[in-house]
Amino acid sequence: MDMLLGLGANLGDPAATLRAALAALDRVPGICVRRCSSFYRTQPVGYIDQPTFTNAVAEIETTLSPRAVLGACLGIEAALGRERTFRNAPRVVDIDVLLADGAEDNTAELTLPHPRMRERAFVLVPLSELCPSLKWHGYDFAEDLKKVDTTQIFERLGD
Repeated sequence: MDMLLGLGANLGDPAATLRAALAALDRVPGICVRRCSSFYRTQPVGYIDQPTFTNAVAEIETTLSPRAVLGACLGIEAALGRERTFRNAPRVVDIDVLLADGAEDNTAELTLPHPRMRERAFVLVPLSELCPSLKWHGYDFAEDLKKVDTTQIFERLGD
C-alpha cells in the first residue's frame, strides 16, 4: 500500500528533526520511505504566536494498515520529544497520515483523507511537488492548490 504523510516541525532544528523522523519511519518493519518533497519554511496556522514551521510530504510504501502507520508515527513523534500541550501548539515534530491508497477512515483516531489537507498550502505545495497531477476519489489536488493562499510558504529549503 502507498501512503502520503505530512511532516512538520518548528522547535529545535526542524530540518534535522524531519530528517530523523524520515529515517525512523524507514526503520519501521513494513515501511519504506520512497521519496520526500523538498522542505518548505511556512507560516504557522491557527495559533500564530510561534516560530515558523518546516514542512514536507513523504511517500511511503507499506504492508501496514493506515492505523498501524499512524501508531508508528505517534511513536516516532514521542521518541523525538513531541509533547501535546494544546491544538496547533509549537512542536518538535508532527507526522500526519494524509492519504492511503484510496482508503477512507473516519474514526476518533484517524480520518482519511486528512480532513484539512485540501485547505492547507503547507501540505498542498509539497504534495504538488511529489504528485503534481494527483486525483483521489474526485478530489483534484492541483485545483485545490489554486484555491489556497500560498503566501504562507516563505521559501523552499531543499531537503
